[in-house]
Amino acid sequence: MAARTTILPKAAVATIFLDAGAPRVSKEAVAELVDELQRRAVDISTKAWRIAQHSGRKTVTGPDIKVARH
Repeated sequence: MAARTTILPKAAVATIFLDAGAPRVSKEAVAELVDELQRRAVDISTKAWRIAQHSGRKTVTGPDIKVARH
């Protein structure tokens, strides 16, 4: 199985599980959440960029992200 390239640090994602109350978390669970978070982040970022472009801007703003999330 080939190694996956990730943007999000796996240790930070493991901390999210611990903050949620999980006493232990497997590497597989961390990898799955990393994949899901990255997919969602790319989707939201793409939508936010389109919103900025539609508004005639080259800069994505916080409000663009909020609109793109919904």
